[in-house]
Amino acid sequence: MTKLKNLTMDGMYKAIEELTPMKNGDLHDTKLTVDAAKYEPPPEKHWLYRRVYILNWLQKYDREIAISDLIAGVTLGLTIIPQSIAYAALAGLSSEYGLYSAIIGQLVYALFGTTPQVSIGPTSLMSLMVLQFVGDRPVQFVLVLSFLAGLIELLMGAFQLGFIVNFIPTPVTKAFTSATAVIVAAVQLKNLFGIKTAGIPSIGNLFQSIRYGDSALGFICIVLLLLLRQLASVNFKKNTPTTHRLKKFLWYISISRNALVITVCSLVTFFWIKKCSIKAIPYALTAKVKSSQLSLHLPPFAFDYKNTTYVFTDILAELGSGIIIVPLVAILANVAIAKAFVKDDRLDASQEMLTLGLCNLAGSFFNCIPVCGAFTRSAVSQASGVRTPISGVYTGILVLLALNVLTPYFGYIPKASISAMLVVAVVFMIDFSPVTELWRSNKKDFLSWIGSFIVCVCAGVELGLFFGIVLNMVLVLMRLGNPKVEVTLKEVDKHNYVFISPTTDVYYSGVEYIRDKINEACLLYRDDFPIVLDCRRFMQFDATFVDVINAVAKELHSRDILLVLYDLKKELQKLMHKSSHINYCSEEDGICSGDLSPKKH
Repeated sequence: MTKLKNLTMDGMYKAIEELTPMKNGDLHDTKLTVDAAKYEPPPEKHWLYRRVYILNWLQKYDREIAISDLIAGVTLGLTIIPQSIAYAALAGLSSEYGLYSAIIGQLVYALFGTTPQVSIGPTSLMSLMVLQFVGDRPVQFVLVLSFLAGLIELLMGAFQLGFIVNFIPTPVTKAFTSATAVIVAAVQLKNLFGIKTAGIPSIGNLFQSIRYGDSALGFICIVLLLLLRQLASVNFKKNTPTTHRLKKFLWYISISRNALVITVCSLVTFFWIKKCSIKAIPYALTAKVKSSQLSLHLPPFAFDYKNTTYVFTDILAELGSGIIIVPLVAILANVAIAKAFVKDDRLDASQEMLTLGLCNLAGSFFNCIPVCGAFTRSAVSQASGVRTPISGVYTGILVLLALNVLTPYFGYIPKASISAMLVVAVVFMIDFSPVTELWRSNKKDFLSWIGSFIVCVCAGVELGLFFGIVLNMVLVLMRLGNPKVEVTLKEVDKHNYVFISPTTDVYYSGVEYIRDKINEACLLYRDDFPIVLDCRRFMQFDATFVDVINAVAKELHSRDILLVLYDLKKELQKLMHKSSHINYCSEEDGICSGDLSPKKH
């Protein structure tokens, strides 16, 4: 024990001998004693793993993950089929175009996507964009728009423009998430209560329009979904192999709740119709799906329609600004949705752009409308326990079966059950806690959250996102143009001076603000003391800095005041014009009385 202690002390003395004192009295380690290889960054993945993302998932894919993905994929399939039909109708197209888009979007994202929860396919946002920029024109315009949107998204990903995700601040993302959840839940209330009137009914017509069959079914489905959701949190007092298997079984039941509720409702409806008739059903059913086939062909860059020949330039002229707006809106929506669901890992926004571009490019060869991520379906995937994007393969296969085999049976799904599932999926995404937190911590972020939420709800999620991004960029520009500055009166060797020290980084946009602060300080102290300007926070020192500082020095000299630049780097001093009006001092030497009187240069 004594020998070990002596060895330890000897090692300690040896380590201390390897340390050399610094000027400030601290010890500086000049010899590395740790294993540097242990702290080296991990080797960069092969480009194939970084781009074909499914290879990363397959390395750790096992039976448990596969079961979770299968359950989530089937559940999502039962959700995306009626949604795709509805969104195709919203875009002014027949139902098969929505289903084609769901299949290709899910399969391509399963290969290249990075976020398990994100569901690529038709969305209300993209359908409204198509309706706005295509309108009553033939469907060929939609297919070319898909191709062009995909091409722009692919190029943005290839040029590594994923940094645009940094311009979506966290408060904006949270506001977007909560606002979208509120919108989705509000939209589903009509189907939940069986209201068929167009627009927003008046209070008097509202209660008259409610169908009690839909309302009762929707209420029962919501209660069942909430109860089944709690099964995943059941705990047993004893931890035995039997309770462990039972807990896993309850967990599978819990994550399968959406598919179970919709399947049970559909079976009840099927046997009810067989026993009685479809007129006896007291609730509304989803529309029947036409049986159809996927076909591969080039996008129609030239075609004839009603005795008119359209070439590619004609199509571009007709689509106009939609060629740029559609992909930008799709990227912003997709990245915002991905950020809402990414918790621990860093979002690879450039890869998301590449994947979205591939989804739309591939879709244009299969008669697909423009697609992007859907918040509602992503929430359903998360609620169903999705583990990897491979669940999209199961969803795509189910939709493909719907096109070929199962089309007669999807007409038995009650609309109220779909709405109940969507409401329960998104209601837990609504989070108003940031309001009080941001009010206490940062009023500007509070304003950003409130503004983005209100604009999302009142004017649309795409405008809400744009508003949040633009507002935060304006706030950043205001900070750059108005850096924080401390002005203090100090003394050295019985000589007083005014010390002006920026406490935030100063770029060229903030130099004039510094100039104003210097003038205010001179006015306050009646031109009695030299001005010492702290240059440590000056960033990207350029011609603007040189011109403004020289102008300030001349102004001060005319009033018999000396300007001292504190800790301006030697290479930056060379950029300044030689002048007797400016002195320089470094942080190492400190400010001394000699620096506060003019020197000969």
